[in-house]
Amino acid sequence: MTTTTAPPVGVLLRRWRERRRRSQLDVALAAELSTRHLSCVETGRARPSRDLVRRLCDELDVPLRERNPIYLAAGFAPVHRERPFDDLGAARAAVEAVLTGHEPNPALAVNVRWELLAANRAMGLFLGDVRRGPSDPPFNVLKATLGPDGMAGRVLNLAQWRAHVLRRVRRQLERTAGAGLAELLAELESYPVPDGADAPGPGGEAQDLVVPLRLASEYGELAFLYTTTVFGSPRDVTLDEIAIETFFPADGRTAELMRGQAG
Repeated sequence: MTTTTAPPVGVLLRRWRERRRRSQLDVALAAELSTRHLSCVETGRARPSRDLVRRLCDELDVPLRERNPIYLAAGFAPVHRERPFDDLGAARAAVEAVLTGHEPNPALAVNVRWELLAANRAMGLFLGDVRRGPSDPPFNVLKATLGPDGMAGRVLNLAQWRAHVLRRVRRQLERTAGAGLAELLAELESYPVPDGADAPGPGGEAQDLVVPLRLASEYGELAFLYTTTVFGSPRDVTLDEIAIETFFPADGRTAELMRGQAG
């Protein structure tokens, strides 16, 4: 039998400070304590109070999921609950309102690992008629988009979109240290890029305001840009990890088609 010992609270806080690339002086000033006190906390010579743990986590923008282990290491009970998505009450209603209100354009909600939580009807243009049973693993949006068995064959600028997605997941992993993200990134990086996957769309890349998602469809080529919405000041772990991805037409033809689909 083997046992694992959780790192001391000072080690956890130092790791997050180093992840944020901030000095002890910078963090100490922002959190309103002396550099010496912060140094003592990080080296285990001083035990932080519950309030100090909160202030340091706030200043270092530690994700809520990672804050609970820090509180435990400091000798305090975890602060942040983790409710199922279906039990988020008004917050879930807000997600559904955004998704429905965004029609006729596609929108979906995902967790930190890009597992699908909810989507509006217009997402059928992207994901097709996805039928899933109760025993199926969570539906991963990025695997479905870039995977060779998914919709990669319909992404006309696959290499460009793949590079954008990989950069985004790398930044997300660096910022959140989210469980499962490293494995997801490794799998996405292993997917092949077909030859000629970057045929430019109308106008070419130089005319794009953002990196678009260009899709082949039964109606012809579609082009979308997207925005990301997150909840402000979340207190629940699940809510802290939800992102709503809303897609908008990137050209007039796509906009006209989406309006026609609504009709």
